[in-house]
Amino acid sequence: MSEAPRQPAETKPAATILLLRDDPEFEVLMVKRHHQIDFASGALVFPGGKTHAGDHDPAWADHCVGWDRFDSEQRALRIGAIREAYEEAGILLAEGLDGSDFAEVCDPQVRSAVDRGETPFLDVVKDLGVRLRLDALTVFARWITPTMMPKRFDTWFYAVRAPADQLAVADGREAVDAEWITPAEVLRLADAGERTVIFPTRMNVQLLAEATSASDCVARAESRELVTVLPVVEKRGEARFLVIPSNAGYGEVAEPMDRIAAESRAG
Repeated sequence: MSEAPRQPAETKPAATILLLRDDPEFEVLMVKRHHQIDFASGALVFPGGKTHAGDHDPAWADHCVGWDRFDSEQRALRIGAIREAYEEAGILLAEGLDGSDFAEVCDPQVRSAVDRGETPFLDVVKDLGVRLRLDALTVFARWITPTMMPKRFDTWFYAVRAPADQLAVADGREAVDAEWITPAEVLRLADAGERTVIFPTRMNVQLLAEATSASDCVARAESRELVTVLPVVEKRGEARFLVIPSNAGYGEVAEPMDRIAAESRAG
């Protein structure tokens, strides 16, 4: 008797953030994953991760700008994206109650407590007397992990101009380095084998590289039709490739599975 086909693992909602700046040139903030992380250790990635239960707390309504513009799913994803930027890079996308930009240095001990789940992110925002800028985030892309993977995520990518007066500092746990880098340089490092940049990240850096500035990137994202990317495996001759929809904005993409496997094992 043949076994029933394995059902794909359920996807978990996740959010990733592209923090952009134009000074000294058009750059994006990326962090280097810790070498002890089991998947793509040492890879260059955007800050991000899966959403947490606290991201869905209805009490956030009084501590966010743009709350009424989004449904419950988008609220939680945007809060999660902002939280991840705070935890991993020490940047908080928020404003004071008077509308002024938040420009303080984020306490590393408090960031660590939020990351460990010991301190609710909502409590941090309350104590600082600020509101999260949910309306500052623009949807850039949406990727779902292929069905054959044991862990799967439904990841939303958001683009936003980074606050001018905040310093990016890696948390030292999930991320061991935070650096501002041009999209072209990320692609060069990946092609030269000098840095690991996993497939979804590389594709979105490639899309990012088409822009000339933070404002141009946001404008392009706002005008682009959102096509959810669910890569599928295709066999062509004797080789296997990971293929994404041709209308998703990345062009015709067929990535050799050998390269995908090598990136996931990188350390």
